[in-house]
Amino acid sequence: MPNIKAAEKWVRQSEKRTQRNLDTKTRLKTLFKKAVSAQDVQVSQSVEAQFDKAAQKGIIHPNKAARKKSRLAKAVARAAVAAAAPAAPKKSTKKAAK
Repeated sequence: MPNIKAAEKWVRQSEKRTQRNLDTKTRLKTLFKKAVSAQDVQVSQSVEAQFDKAAQKGIIHPNKAARKKSRLAKAVARAAVAAAAPAAPKKSTKKAAK
């Protein structure tokens, strides 16, 4: 424990900031998972905005925000393609018996 009053306050402030940042990171992870499972464009846009906001505040690194946004966009695009194209019939690759 610090002997200086100001240092004691710094410890309290650091604990508060750490807890706040951890809560935000956990919330971002949950939002990301829900957006991937929802596969909705509007939901993904709001999640992307939350990642940008966290990066701007210094809670996460800007490159991490960009990476997560890219992966989210890929997942939504993949889901859109899968939903648009009906399942094609599979060709049989077995050779005919002689």
